[in-house]
Amino acid sequence: MTISSTLPSNKMAPLELGIVLYPGVTLLDFAGPQCSLGLHGNTHLLWKTLEPVKTDLGSSVLPTSTFANSRKDFDVLLVPGGMRAADAIQDDEILNFLAEAAKTVRYVTSVCTGSLLLGAAGLLNGYKAATHWSYYEALAATGAEPVHARVVADRNRFSGAGVTAGIDFGLTLLAELRGEVVAKATQLAMEYDPQPPFQTGFPKNAGPELIKIVDEMLHGSPKNCVEAVRRVREARPTSV
Repeated sequence: MTISSTLPSNKMAPLELGIVLYPGVTLLDFAGPQCSLGLHGNTHLLWKTLEPVKTDLGSSVLPTSTFANSRKDFDVLLVPGGMRAADAIQDDEILNFLAEAAKTVRYVTSVCTGSLLLGAAGLLNGYKAATHWSYYEALAATGAEPVHARVVADRNRFSGAGVTAGIDFGLTLLAELRGEVVAKATQLAMEYDPQPPFQTGFPKNAGPELIKIVDEMLHGSPKNCVEAVRRVREARPTSV
């Protein structure tokens, strides 16, 4: 079989990717997956209003659809993470949107602490899922089954670990949606050939000193997320 015969035809419907925004979202959490999946479809940036949403590092993103007016038949609904995830976890408008949207989308997905929002919305009960390495206590509190892996797939739930794992997540999901050859070609088009300058991207390779520094950089966010999840479980007992 030739590669050309396995590529999607021009008649194949474009993928519809819905990305949920919120104040403090991490840009790379969704830019990485979008770079993979967006080459094969349309991207919809979703928020309560069409006003700019400021990311965790200060840049702003313009939503293209509101929660109320967005389409309902996304191929992929993606929830990225962010340093202010604890605030988003306690936002009923976000959680209600996720819970309702999950009924009609093909794949319910997340990157980094986005899985905590899915869990808070009651969408990971009994599902395996990943998150950033600092947030696994919070993920377990949502009722999900935490798995320490770069990308985790469980039925129609796909989740990526922290930040840069979003690229791996996007390519893995693309292989599911369009086939391995398309995913490999997309990886080549992106020139995604990781060669990090340091081998310190995961705690087991980094050591306690660097872990302590990162804990300080996170300003208590992991603990805040645990507390937020527990509050949501008490307030929304039927949804988590």
